[in-house]
Amino acid sequence: MQKTTFKIAKMDCPSEEQIIRMKLDGITEIKNLVFDIPKRILTVVHSDGYEKIFTELNSLNFDTSVISTSPAKNIDFSDSYNSERKILWTVLAINLLFFVVEIVSGFISNSMGLVADSLDMLADGIVYGLALIAVGGTISLKKNIAKAAGIFQIILAVLGFMEVVRRFIGFEKVPDFLTMILVSIFALIANVICLYLLQKSKSKEAHMQASMIFTSNDIIINSSVIVAGLLVH
Repeated sequence: MQKTTFKIAKMDCPSEEQIIRMKLDGITEIKNLVFDIPKRILTVVHSDGYEKIFTELNSLNFDTSVISTSPAKNIDFSDSYNSERKILWTVLAINLLFFVVEIVSGFISNSMGLVADSLDMLADGIVYGLALIAVGGTISLKKNIAKAAGIFQIILAVLGFMEVVRRFIGFEKVPDFLTMILVSIFALIANVICLYLLQKSKSKEAHMQASMIFTSNDIIINSSVIVAGLLVH
């Protein structure tokens, strides 16, 4: 394992950081990236040599130079990884709990909104499970897991929309608006807590960013189900 420090003279804002992250995304040898934007320094922990990394960085024309490279045998990311795992296990448990609560409540109250939201909770649980696999993995693994999570969400969205169309065309009993609203309020509180925990980590890794995006969407969904309950009323 090697630790190489690069001076990137034209890296002066988060936009350049994101460009660099995307540029280095396909290099499986990279284990960790540490950005110091005020000092315009990027530290990369990687296997093999740094030549491929330097070539990719240099192609961005950000005036990149190598400051130092040295063995990184004693670098330990366990504290950071353990913190990520703890947060992801917590939000995973919360989402699986509310998946059960919402799907049962949805069928009892005949609310497609609650059923759909429960499936979204399940999807998020799977996303957090995938994110747990990514903790400590390569950047490309984290990116691929974030992409897989997005595809899974799209599939669930299509299935949910098809069920909405089926119910719209057919004859369905009017949902119980009170159950819809109460359960969604509790789910909203749970998702706000999840988002707070994820944002508290301040992680910019792809798998954690994906988890934050899905949880933010859940808050919008919970609010929409509450509005739907009021419209049913």
